[in-house]
Amino acid sequence: MTQQTKPIDRSTLQLPLALGSGETTTLADHAGHWLVLYFYPKDNTPGCTTEGRDFNALLPAFEKLDARVLGVSKDSVRTHANFATKQGFGFDLVSDREETLCRAFGVIQMKKNYGREYEGIVRSTFLIDPQSRIAQSWQPVKVPGHAEAVLAALKAAQSK
Repeated sequence: MTQQTKPIDRSTLQLPLALGSGETTTLADHAGHWLVLYFYPKDNTPGCTTEGRDFNALLPAFEKLDARVLGVSKDSVRTHANFATKQGFGFDLVSDREETLCRAFGVIQMKKNYGREYEGIVRSTFLIDPQSRIAQSWQPVKVPGHAEAVLAALKAAQSK
């Protein structure tokens, strides 16, 4: 976990982001609100499903604190739509097929799996304040208890 207050580059704030709902948004659209931006490797995998469910279970608590949640992976809009519907997520999923947002946040890194090296998304979360600054980040993320830790960090950041 890293505590920092780092502004997000203006061009990153304006990137068009394709949502699983079929709509498009930008990070700038969320200015004025807290934003939990979490990056995960792949829809419908055990860890990613658990992480999404954990954030969804706490969504009312995040919303009560004026925080929005967005999940990001390289999966397609269609895959995101199916995943969100299947899991009953109340928040949007961003399809970053070109890895533009992932690279802007530095979450594409070399990974190893069964002795094979490849580039992929390192599970990461960024807590973004209403002025579009990174208030806190977690990288890499261990799923158990993570959504609760992000909620606690949000509460702490708001009490400063």
